[in-house]
Amino acid sequence: MNASQHLQWSTAAARARHKPRWWWLTARALGALATLAVGAVHLQQYLKLYSSVPTIGTLFVLNFAGATVIGLALLAPLERLGGRLGDAAVALLAVGGIVLAATSFVFLYVSERTPLFGFMEPGYDPAGIAASRIAEVATVALLGVFLVARFVARIRMPRW
Repeated sequence: MNASQHLQWSTAAARARHKPRWWWLTARALGALATLAVGAVHLQQYLKLYSSVPTIGTLFVLNFAGATVIGLALLAPLERLGGRLGDAAVALLAVGGIVLAATSFVFLYVSERTPLFGFMEPGYDPAGIAASRIAEVATVALLGVFLVARFVARIRMPRW
């Protein structure tokens, strides 16, 4: 390889490293949708079964509200609106989505085995429980991948 070819190759490699990576942004969008699904499942279960259960019913509504705010905010173009603060907001929202989903997963697990706030999950709706677990695991995985790509691997993200 002569010097000219080497320069062309190294320039192309540098451009490829700095090219925005859309698939990581897709992980953010899918993570936001999974977060919205976590909230939707909790709202559905609240309306169907848990509205009269003290503390648990309230927690289901709060889960829905938090998941809705986080999911919609992750779908918003915060980086364009807030600059550097927008980047920080997106990171905090992604962490918030992970914490919300992981907490929901753990609380469900605990309530199936022992009373939680005086309530033990009777397993009335296996499909609802499965939907909740799938949405929670998807949220943690997708937003976790997004955060690792963005802040650990420092992959350049396109902005929407």
